Amino acid sequence: MSQALVYAVSVALTALIQLSGFAVAFALQTEVFYDILGGTNFLALAAWSSWCSTSWLSNPRQIIATVLFVISRGWLLVFLAWRAHERKGDARFDGVKDKFGRFLVFWIAQGMWVMLISMPNLFINSSSVSRPLNWFDWLLVAGFAYAVAVEILADIQKANWVSAGRPGGFCQVGVWSLSRHPNYFGEIFQWWCAFALAYNSSEASSGYMDPLWWACILSPLFTMHILLNIGATGISNAEGKNLKRYYEKCPEEYAEYRKNTSILIPMVGYRHIPLSLKRTLLFEFERYEYRPGGSSPLQTQILTSSGSSDGD
Repeated sequence: MSQALVYAVSVALTALIQLSGFAVAFALQTEVFYDILGGTNFLALAAWSSWCSTSWLSNPRQIIATVLFVISRGWLLVFLAWRAHERKGDARFDGVKDKFGRFLVFWIAQGMWVMLISMPNLFINSSSVSRPLNWFDWLLVAGFAYAVAVEILADIQKANWVSAGRPGGFCQVGVWSLSRHPNYFGEIFQWWCAFALAYNSSEASSGYMDPLWWACILSPLFTMHILLNIGATGISNAEGKNLKRYYEKCPEEYAEYRKNTSILIPMVGYRHIPLSLKRTLLFEFERYEYRPGGSSPLQTQILTSSGSSDGD
């Protein structure tokens, strides 16, 4: 089966799942299975593309990529379903689910998200090429597995911290002591690894000449856009004005944590990195800082007052 046909059926399958889900959800006026169908859609595409492969059981790249994809999306399905149950609903849909057009947009957006994220895995499984894994491929596999593990660990540690009554006022346990948003790091990094891992599945003489492989870059780029730039979710939603509760409740402790802890990439020694590098290479953008009363960013004030505009 051609790669184009695998992609076309994947689009049709995604549309069927999401539009059917929307029809039932709108009729019942509920969002309870929105995330569940998102996760189910991912797993359905993984199963479909694996079934289409003529050599899946003898192709290590297809097996490894699909197993890691299923672990990642399976965990997401379980975690989001658990979180929705714990919260007794989803605030994103307040005032939306009774409006046909606006509610439909959520389901269409979820379908686009599922398709774009799945593109590297669809590309690998629909390829008729079976090249052995080289050392760089194994490095990408390790990176993919590491990113999935970080995301899962971050979710579990944060959930346990919340269950314990949110000690300290903000989460700084486990991987949260190395990154302020380790779950988002894991989500972003795994799709960059998946995109690169798909390179040697190209049916072209060189992956660089394959437009379908290049299209797979939409997977990590879309993820980064959603988690870094969209105000209703991701880092943009967690930082900025929503830091008010930390600066009001425990200002000195949180300012110190923020100064010492990377916004995204888990690392040690963050406080010693110049602010100019944080702003350009490490995603510590000024728009993520808290501005009390419309003044200049509070964290910049803290950093500059310590004697250097480039941090400690």
